[in-house]
Amino acid sequence: MERRYASHPNEVKKFDTERLREEFHIPTIFAPDELKLVLTHEDRMIVGGAQPVTKEVVLTTDLKELGVSYFLERRELGIINVGGKGIVVVDGTEYEIDTKECLYVGQGSKDVVFKSVDAAKPAKFYLNSAPAHQSYPTTKTTLAESESGALGDITNSNERTIHRLIHTNGVQSAQLVMGMTQLKPGNMWNTMPAHTHPRRMEAYMYFDLPDDSVVIHLMGEPSETRHIVMRNEQAVISPSWSIHSGVGTSNYTFIWSMAGDNKRYDDMDPVSIKDLQ
Repeated sequence: MERRYASHPNEVKKFDTERLREEFHIPTIFAPDELKLVLTHEDRMIVGGAQPVTKEVVLTTDLKELGVSYFLERRELGIINVGGKGIVVVDGTEYEIDTKECLYVGQGSKDVVFKSVDAAKPAKFYLNSAPAHQSYPTTKTTLAESESGALGDITNSNERTIHRLIHTNGVQSAQLVMGMTQLKPGNMWNTMPAHTHPRRMEAYMYFDLPDDSVVIHLMGEPSETRHIVMRNEQAVISPSWSIHSGVGTSNYTFIWSMAGDNKRYDDMDPVSIKDLQ
């Protein structure tokens, strides 16, 4: 498991492109038959992926890094499949997770195993894990079952549908909040005007992006913005003090996840476009 440290905004002002990517960009989420994990000290979130192809992938890591005897002893886990049909086995119980379906796994679950139904179309399980103070039931949910809403319009190139999956009015968790936003064809912007939420960090994972397209992800303090070029199935860490927005060369989908002091989706500090620099 790779480790990333928290960064002060005064330091980030001095980062060049390479250093910015080293600290916040996660270039590889999925690798065949591997578990990829990145631990960020931003609210101790773990971002990663499991791609079982020819064999099962087990959720495990260097447990000394977490100070526990098994991965979810003091953590919870959100899973969204962005590949082919797969199966997640939690303490012997199988959950079939199709494309864009979500599984929440509660604190105290000891054994988590990832499988693909068809090796020719392997599952790609995107993972977010946060520290947990309470155990909630392992629960599957889908986009059709989610609290969804339409945002934006084609005039501003940001017509999109937001699906809240793990949140106060949906699948219950200790602190993890997780969902998915789908941009309609011809739309490229997400979350603009931008905002911050100093009480929570956030991570984005962009996918459904053509190979010849990119998303320019904006981050930094509103008065000191920076950008990171993102490609398909890559993730980015957003500190609580940073804006998080992006514009693509085509439409795309992204998964957002948060951890911190509360689970209120509407707890945001808006930033006026005229104040961005």
